[in-house]
Amino acid sequence: MKQILPIHPGPIGVFDSGYGGLTILEEIRKSLPEYDYIYLGDNARTPYGTRSFEIVYEFTRQAVTKLFEMGCHLVILACNTASAKALRNIQMNDLPLMDPQRRVLGVIRPTVESIGNITQSRHIGILGTIGTIKSESYPLEIHKLYPDIVVNGEACPMWVPLVENNESENSGADYFIEKNINSIIQQDPLIDTIILGCTHYPLLLPKIEKYTPEGIRIIAQGEYVARSLKNYLHRHPEIETKCTKGRETLFCSTEAEEKFSESASIFLKEKIRVQRIILE
Repeated sequence: MKQILPIHPGPIGVFDSGYGGLTILEEIRKSLPEYDYIYLGDNARTPYGTRSFEIVYEFTRQAVTKLFEMGCHLVILACNTASAKALRNIQMNDLPLMDPQRRVLGVIRPTVESIGNITQSRHIGILGTIGTIKSESYPLEIHKLYPDIVVNGEACPMWVPLVENNESENSGADYFIEKNINSIIQQDPLIDTIILGCTHYPLLLPKIEKYTPEGIRIIAQGEYVARSLKNYLHRHPEIETKCTKGRETLFCSTEAEEKFSESASIFLKEKIRVQRIILE
């Protein structure tokens, strides 16, 4: 039986498995402050980075469905793992059944599109979760647009826990960051551009820059996703007119409200209101 979804205009939905998507939301709101947003973090079930394709797809589909039910006509998967493991299935298989007029976009494509004009050596590195690196989504997307670019990936399993446990500025983080950066440079000394393929990683930027050799450009995704979304809304007025403009943001989490507010303060410098929801 087809699901009945709200048809009136609503906020833009932004989904992440945890808190990292707040770095994307922050850049989107800087670029497009006039719109309303719902941020949904599946914090009770994070991290997604080590989970199977099937589970990531199931959890992401539940989140997208919830955001649609809350009135969103456009949802951004502000999570590299969800973009890598679930986006295509949702776009191809679920949207035609749920509502073909709604849209779900990811963070990988906008980042990839920017790379061609940035790298000079045509050798780039991707730092990401185990799930994102194993999915090979970045090499696949990059080679669709730029077949000549050489791509190397490095999984950084400790980086997300460092951020979410508020350890990103402590000296213990240096060991893991230096180790992973050295590893990817050793894989390919010609790398001149590194993509931070996880939305948590911008919070580690000072230490990442500290251990990255001079002359290598580091790409954080928020700016590119925000720019791409602005362009998308300009090109798709049929979607843009379904996005409300009240400059309001509602934060939702599958974790307790107090826990989310406390941890979100690592990413955002503002007071937020949080609503706890259940995904099923």
